[in-house]
Amino acid sequence: MAEDRDARSEGHEIAQWLRRHPRFLEQFPDLAATLVVPKDSGASASLAGYQLEVLREKNRELTRRLHELSGNAQVNERLAVRTHQLTLALMRTASAADTLRAMVACLSEDFAGDAVRVSLLAPVAGLDAAEWCQVVPASDPRMDAFRDALASGEPICGRLPPERQTMLFGDAAGRVASCAVLPVGGIGLVAVGSVDPNRFFPGMGTLFLRMMAEALATAMGRSTLR
Repeated sequence: MAEDRDARSEGHEIAQWLRRHPRFLEQFPDLAATLVVPKDSGASASLAGYQLEVLREKNRELTRRLHELSGNAQVNERLAVRTHQLTLALMRTASAADTLRAMVACLSEDFAGDAVRVSLLAPVAGLDAAEWCQVVPASDPRMDAFRDALASGEPICGRLPPERQTMLFGDAAGRVASCAVLPVGGIGLVAVGSVDPNRFFPGMGTLFLRMMAEALATAMGRSTLR
């Protein structure tokens, strides 16, 4: 009996406090969703309606997140397939020059690169006439800006300073609104430019870009051993 009286007393205190703070549940909507409301008419109907709206809002948010996850999964699946196809194309090449040609072709066609350029640290036989290829030795000051990326293997994404963009893309630099630079250790840089300013951006996921660079490095190493 004493416990019942204590519970009723606490209940009255809580009720009085809630009357003085009628907007309390706006700060804690999860609490509103867990309260048990009597199934009758009257003032409780407004709380029941509030609970229902909270649950509806949670459902809308969960649905939005589900659609977002589904969309990301589809994008990643397409990227995985294209990256696999790129790797197979590189494996089929017979020389270092053919490997680079295959890389540029895949990035231009399968990955819709608007401008694809390769900056090699050392010359590769058979690419003297390739307009998309240039040789920039590691000792060249223009490579200083990319030295950390070459050491870490981490791609660079976004909009580059004009002088770096011109070094990578040459005459095509003016139409490149965003780009991804793939450092390939011991070989050089592969730059993919887009006219879309939002195509590549700082902080984007670079897993597939790193996989492409690693596939190219392995294929180039295999070609030089022949």
